[in-house]
Parts: sequence; C-alpha cells; structure tokens
Amino acid sequence: MIALTIRHRTTYLYHQPVKLGPHRLMLRPRESRDLRLISSDVTVTPKATVSWAHDVFGNAIATASFDSMTDRLVIDSAVLLQLGGDPWPVFDIAGSAIHYPFNYSDDEWADLGQLAMPLYEDPEGRLNKWVAAFVRSNPTDTLSLLKDLSAGVAERIRYQSREVEGTQAPLETLDRGWGSCRDFAVLFVDAARTLGFGARIISGYLYNPDRDRVGSDDSGSTHAWAEVYLPGAGWITFDPTNRSVGSHNLIPVAVARDIHQATPVTGSFVGMTDSFRGMWVEVSVLARTAPLRDGETG
Repeated sequence: MIALTIRHRTTYLYHQPVKLGPHRLMLRPRESRDLRLISSDVTVTPKATVSWAHDVFGNAIATASFDSMTDRLVIDSAVLLQLGGDPWPVFDIAGSAIHYPFNYSDDEWADLGQLAMPLYEDPEGRLNKWVAAFVRSNPTDTLSLLKDLSAGVAERIRYQSREVEGTQAPLETLDRGWGSCRDFAVLFVDAARTLGFGARIISGYLYNPDRDRVGSDDSGSTHAWAEVYLPGAGWITFDPTNRSVGSHNLIPVAVARDIHQATPVTGSFVGMTDSFRGMWVEVSVLARTAPLRDGETG
C-alpha cells in the first residue's frame, strides 16, 4: 500500500461581511479493504461548530455552523491514508450474471431501488438507442459490455475541464460531444441504468503521479467516476474518463444516486446581492515521502 496525503482547501471571499448559513462538507474518504484512513482533519475559518453524521449512503457528512459575520470562509481538509487497489483486478461475478441480460434477485432489486432507474428523462429514447448499440449479441458477456460502454463514452465525448458548477444531462453531453469527468460519470451511470444495471456515482480524488490520466490537474483535483453492481463481485469501479476498470489510484469520498448529492462543499450566506467576490479550490494528492510510524495519526 502507498501512503498519500491529501489537502483540499476551499476559499470563499466576500466584498463585505456576510452571515454564513450551515455548510455541508463531504471531505472524509470512505474506508475499505483497499483504503486505510490514518487521519482526517477539517479546519474551518472563521470558527465554527462542526457536527458529524452519516447520510443514507453511509457517507461521512460534517455540518459547520457559524455565529459571527465574516468576509472570508476557508475550509481546509487534511487527510493521511494508505491506498492499495489492485491495478489488474479480477472480478468473481456470479454465474447467473456472467452473461447479459440477467435478473437481479428480488432482494437485490429491492435494495438497488432507484440506483437501477435512469435519472434523466429520455422521451424519444435517444439514450436507449445509443446504449443498445453496445449490446453485441443476446446473450453477451456482461463485463465486456460494461467495459465497451465505458470506452464508448470516452470515444464519443471529448474531455474538457469545467470550473463552473453544475453537470450536463446525458443527452446534453452526447449532443455537445464534450464534458468534464462528472459529465462522463453521469452519462455512463444513466446509460448503465437504461440497460437495467444498478449503478451509482462516486466522487473523490484521483492519484495521478505520472500525469498520464485525464481529470487531474497539477498535483491533484477532485474526480468523479462510477460503480456498477454485479452479483458475486459486488460494486465494480468504472472510470469512463480514463477507460479504466477497478479502483486503482482512486480515492472515494462519496457515493450517491445523483451527482448533486456528492458535492464536496455546499452552503449559503445572507448578505447584499453583490457580496460574493469569488471561490477558489486547491487540491493536492501526493505520495508521502516519510514512512508511517507505528501509531501515527497524522
């Protein structure tokens, strides 16, 4: 496993003091067999009361509440973790799901619920027609189908980073022919759901030391990808932005049905209409050069 340090700083500036509403923070990585969280600290300026909870997906949510007026808000997250995802994973897919189409069990179908239902309207069936072209035969190999779909998103859509908030709908991304990593993930997930798969959005960080992957700027950035549930194997990671399968180099923070549920920082303020000056986000995902010591917490 490799030790990584993650710094994620979000800065809001205002032209004059404003009253801050509660801010919802999703910055703590999700622990798993491939990810061991050593420490996770969030510092908020001005001083805030921070409470923690878990949402319906099991994501760690911090809520920062403020008493004082301010013209500057800084949310600084510092994480130390160990990452050990297999670069060439093998998935033990149940025999009943090796070939598509297949049926989820009644329990799986009930638990997947809305994760197996397309989120965006497609009244003319355009997405349905586009995704059907990836089904080579009936039946067809399930994992190959999903890999082809992931690669197909990358072939059809040109990657373009986008600083503005919001995400394009799948048909909007297909029509424009370009999008950010979150647009790639949203298109892939809704296309997989159109085929009847249970799929969910993942938001987190990409560790990209060789600068050979798309979706990471300079020393790091936030990233979005997807997971599809297959019986036996469980949730399998697909990063359509990079045509990759498996969680190697990916650090998940939030899983969600809708990309809007996985925004790292959300909140509000009360002030004059021209109070807002700007927002800046700085992210670094770097290998730790010093070895971890026994009992180290950060």
